Amino acid sequence: MAAQQGGIGKRLFGDIAPQLADFNDSVLFGEVWTEPTLSQRERSLITISNLITMYRVNELPFHFRKGLENGLSREEIIAVITHLAFYAGWPPAMTALKIARQVFDEIDTEGTNK
Repeated sequence: MAAQQGGIGKRLFGDIAPQLADFNDSVLFGEVWTEPTLSQRERSLITISNLITMYRVNELPFHFRKGLENGLSREEIIAVITHLAFYAGWPPAMTALKIARQVFDEIDTEGTNK
């Protein structure tokens, strides 16, 4: 994933926070996400679950997309949201559902525009 994600922090906020961008790119999406004990798919499932539970809506679109790239299906993402409605609460689940719909619609639109 380091090669795939290489430089995303630098591109998004490297101009204002270069050290944080480097940590993001080399440590988080480098060392942490590439450590082999957990698969990329498992890491995506864990990350999406935690972001929903913690109501971290800004990061959800990126991680829904990354989860799909890492082998999660749309149905699995919706099943996670449904499951977490009972553990994380209805508002975080409904918000995550809205974001998932937006991401799925964007992906569908991107696919038709190619």
